[in-house]
Amino acid sequence: MLGRLCRYLRAAGYDALLASGGHSDAELLQQCRAEVRYFLTQDQLVQEHKAARGVALLLPQGDLDRLAAALGAHFKLDWLNHAFTRCLEDNTPLVAADSAASARAPTDALKPGEPLRHCPACGRVYWRGSHYKRMHARLAAWQAARTGPFAPPVTVV
Repeated sequence: MLGRLCRYLRAAGYDALLASGGHSDAELLQQCRAEVRYFLTQDQLVQEHKAARGVALLLPQGDLDRLAAALGAHFKLDWLNHAFTRCLEDNTPLVAADSAASARAPTDALKPGEPLRHCPACGRVYWRGSHYKRMHARLAAWQAARTGPFAPPVTVV
């Protein structure tokens, strides 16, 4: 239910896991506590779990911008400081592209002065194309809308 938000948290550089099917809320809450993560949800029933205290954050229903505003305000997120440093698919920190990764990139991605990064886990190559520009514009809008001092980065699930 929060897959797009998870993807944008990763785009902002935050360590964000997306819960996969088959695990109970109790198991996920236990995992969050063990890994010092927050459990983001829109499911009000999660609040009934004793293990949810201090771990679960109930987000409002709404579109992606409303979710990001609520999350950004709660955690005082910096949407741009570490942007585009994690793989959007598997959450792995990105590294500078080596020659093998560069060879897999489309020719229009290889622009002088623009970084080319890749995921060492899945091999996906990242460059500053139209997808990057759209995501960056949204992160910049969220950054501009937030006020107050920044808190340290948080880990969310």
